[in-house]
Amino acid sequence: QVQVADYGGGSVQAGGSLTLSCVGSGYRDVCKYSLIWYRQAPGKGREFISGIENDITTTYADSVKGRFTYSRDNLYKATLQMRNLKPEDTAMYFCEVYQRPSFLCSSSSNWGQGTQVTVTS
Repeated sequence: QVQVADYGGGSVQAGGSLTLSCVGSGYRDVCKYSLIWYRQAPGKGREFISGIENDITTTYADSVKGRFTYSRDNLYKATLQMRNLKPEDTAMYFCEVYQRPSFLCSSSSNWGQGTQVTVTS
């Protein structure tokens, strides 16, 4: 069974930096997986932040472009470097390990427990 560990959050002042990490495990050898970052602020829905489409293109939400950098280190780990943080970046950040559908694999989403990022002005 796929398990996800997301970590690295904390409390920083505006303009500061943090790096989040996502580590997946329990993969099936015949399947492919995407590691995707989301966040959820209090009272709001879950928002896509960053991931890689089709194993080629890294995509970002407009709100974080130019400040956040996504890296897929290997099959199991992805990091999200966050710079120039703003108070509106305050949220719980979640990593999704998405099992991509194929002839041998069904699609499924597996989530970490989340890591809190708090940015003070």
